Amino acid sequence: MDLNTKLHLDAPDDFYEALIEAHRDLTPAASQALNARLVLLLANHVGAISVLRQALAAARSSAPAATDILSNPAPP
Repeated sequence: MDLNTKLHLDAPDDFYEALIEAHRDLTPAASQALNARLVLLLANHVGAISVLRQALAAARSSAPAATDILSNPAPP
């Protein structure tokens, strides 16, 4: 099975709104913990390690490297 990277959400705007709402009023640490729990719940739902590895690789390839962030900091 391959990772589906095409839009597949029934209601993407509703999901985005729910995700933002879930993080509302959380501390940065609590927000990170929520993200970790969500990733683990969704990984369990997907189940197939081959698909999860594809997702990890895709997410990693689109993330800036620490050296990129340090050499190009966001403006204040």
